[in-house]
Amino acid sequence: MEGQSVEELLAKAEQDEAEKLQRITVHKELELEFDLGNLLASDRNPPTQLRCAGPTPEAELRALARDNTQLLINQLWQLPTERVEEAIVARLPEPTTRLPREKPLPRPRPLTRWQQFARLKGIRPKKKTNLVWDEVSGQWRRRWGYQRARDDTKEWLIEVPGNADPLEDQFAKRIQAKKERVAKNELNRLRNLARAHKMQLPSAAGLHPTGHQSKEELGRAMQVAKVSTASVGRFQERLPKEKAPRGSGKKRKFQPLFGDFAAEKKNQLELLRVMNSKKPQLDVTRATNKQMREEDQEEAAKRRKMSQKGKRKGGRQGPGGKRKGGPPSQGGKRKGGLGGKMNSGPPGLGGKRKGGQRPGGKRRK
Repeated sequence: MEGQSVEELLAKAEQDEAEKLQRITVHKELELEFDLGNLLASDRNPPTQLRCAGPTPEAELRALARDNTQLLINQLWQLPTERVEEAIVARLPEPTTRLPREKPLPRPRPLTRWQQFARLKGIRPKKKTNLVWDEVSGQWRRRWGYQRARDDTKEWLIEVPGNADPLEDQFAKRIQAKKERVAKNELNRLRNLARAHKMQLPSAAGLHPTGHQSKEELGRAMQVAKVSTASVGRFQERLPKEKAPRGSGKKRKFQPLFGDFAAEKKNQLELLRVMNSKKPQLDVTRATNKQMREEDQEEAAKRRKMSQKGKRKGGRQGPGGKRKGGPPSQGGKRKGGLGGKMNSGPPGLGGKRKGGQRPGGKRRK
């Protein structure tokens, strides 16, 4: 009895070991393609079991997903590992599959005016240390910001310059100068943004110093003044016959990068449906109407050119036609021209002239 119990225990242990090996060993007709950098496994085997599963293939899908995940984990255990804080970590290789992006790549930030000038002149920035020695306090302090070295805002006494008004508040003057520097820096920042986006900003007052303003300039200045309120002109009253402003537009709304997985799944499925559909996405009617409209415009332009050419040809006479007031070289009769009868003109050109001075004759009184 004891021998049989031992044999049974050994058989049971072997069976358990075989079941464990069966759980981690998966056989496939075609080997999977792995991209361990992206933790991606591609199964190219035909889903024959799913076709025989019937209307409820959930169990077969779970088994297929489990087998493919087991194969991916087996590949991960073959990578070199290291221990980091009592945990075994595998070093992943570089990814080989290029995954599509949902959002476009960010554009490089355009250079500011100073950066363009520095690049043109070859000026390289010099790296400065963050800490400098403060002789007043005898400590190493920050170069900028709170508790910086040589902080003149903490002085309780300011010397009045010799050319300044002795009754002027130097503390208020210093605060005003700082506000002006901050406003100037902000204006330069906005100008750099406008230059980067190729936009033309209006002047500070919205109008040019000249006294003559066009209708467009006045409308632009009025629009700038209206949207300069705290509500960006939302509650600004309009005139009785004032039209809605043009070009106000709407603020674009982008989907969040993280969190809304249901919307992201819906968008991806809609994209796949559009890609797999056989129906063309081109609006044939709209494209045909556009083509016909362009052809009509080309024909109208050709007819307009032909009519202009006909008018130009009809306004000119040939060399043998009659024309009053034209040059005599074209064979037409002209009163007062060269070689004909003249009522007035210089003598000696073959024409008769009444009351004129003749060469070698007497002058009538």
